[in-house]
Amino acid sequence: MGISLDEVYKIAHLSRLEFNEEEAKGLSEELSKILDYFKKLGEVNTEGVEPTFHAIRVATPFRDDEVKPFEDIDSILKNAPELKDRSIVVPKVVKAP
Repeated sequence: MGISLDEVYKIAHLSRLEFNEEEAKGLSEELSKILDYFKKLGEVNTEGVEPTFHAIRVATPFRDDEVKPFEDIDSILKNAPELKDRSIVVPKVVKAP
């Protein structure tokens, strides 16, 4: 399956890129090779193969969520530039309509 020069120029236009004729021909060849490779991958028999994110089984690196009390809140609050009722005051980030 080949990518024509017209298709390369259309993709370039949509991507807001400019290519001279030599570059466009090179991209046409490279993109055609990529599509040919994907075509080969489509021929592979994957019947009975479960979809996966990794080639091998990997255990999740995340720890379980566990609620723990934090008793020294004053050590955190002492670093805040401004407090109100034991809460940290931050600049408003939502713009009113």
